[in-house]
Amino acid sequence: MKWGFRWYGTEGDPIPIQHVKQIPAIDGIVGTLLNKMPGDVWEIDEIKELKAEVQAGDLELLGIESVAIHDAIKAGTDERDQYIDNYIQTIRNLAACDVRLICYSFKPIFGWFKTNMNYELPDGSTTLQFDQSVIDELEPQDLYKRIASQSKGFQISGWEEERLAKFNGLVAMYDGVTEEILFENLKYFLEKVIPVCEEVDVKMAIHPDDPPWEIFDFPRITKNLADLKRIINAVDSPYNGLTFCTGALGADPNNDIPQMIREVGDRINFVHFRNVGFLGEQNFIETAHLSTEGSLDMYAIMEALVDVGYEGLLRPDHGRTVWGEVARPGYGLYDRAMGLTYTQGLHEAITKAKKK
Repeated sequence: MKWGFRWYGTEGDPIPIQHVKQIPAIDGIVGTLLNKMPGDVWEIDEIKELKAEVQAGDLELLGIESVAIHDAIKAGTDERDQYIDNYIQTIRNLAACDVRLICYSFKPIFGWFKTNMNYELPDGSTTLQFDQSVIDELEPQDLYKRIASQSKGFQISGWEEERLAKFNGLVAMYDGVTEEILFENLKYFLEKVIPVCEEVDVKMAIHPDDPPWEIFDFPRITKNLADLKRIINAVDSPYNGLTFCTGALGADPNNDIPQMIREVGDRINFVHFRNVGFLGEQNFIETAHLSTEGSLDMYAIMEALVDVGYEGLLRPDHGRTVWGEVARPGYGLYDRAMGLTYTQGLHEAITKAKKK
């Protein structure tokens, strides 16, 4: 297995790349270009600059998270082909820079939701919370202000001010888009890009809905095992794969995470490894990674990954903010580093036990 860490670049991340390198057995970085809007082409010079920043820390750029999908593609408007062409050019440019993995999502307007980005735990650390009852009292256009007010001044991927300033136009774009139409638009996109991915050896990895249920009546198509199977069967290629996020899918207690891994394991191209703690119905927090700290059995999840022979990239997902660190919510150094070493320990223990 390859061990990765999400990092937002020299200008966008307060964590020095040299500090990431100090995490034991770390292999590399999952990076991004914060200046890019959905639909933009990622130019080779820009990718090379990001790669040089990562290599300055003696690490490898293992993948990109995310190359965002333009809403015209997701909504299936007349403009979608030009944005798909831009996406294909970005795939080719990443391949030219020897970057072989793209994490992406296919969610209308909002990529992910949290209602409290600074939820205080009993020990004084803070974490992310989602509470559906808060969402039920809001209008969709209120969400950006809520997220921005809690971001500690950091730019939050998926919540770009320039894009959400056009919110009413985005809502109109999705008028009449059902779950079935959204899926057909994803299939159309995949049928265009996966042959290029196969040609240039870049794997796609779709991220699940976070949380995995409908919000504001916008359709969601990556919520559960049936959804994931439908996606990977739509274009049957190892290059059409999954980002298996244990925390996103695990937020729904009806999702049996180890069983899901065993059923789609051969199409997992990337793993986000994190725990969640249930506070009530559709109300959860993101906890420290240990099984004892949340509601998911992280040992059983890692055992399933080992059983299916997963050897790809894994990164610790959202962590708490601890020890007074000033950090992007969910993306501090300390708790994610602890989470990764715990994850590595699970992997070592399980793989050695199975060899006896």
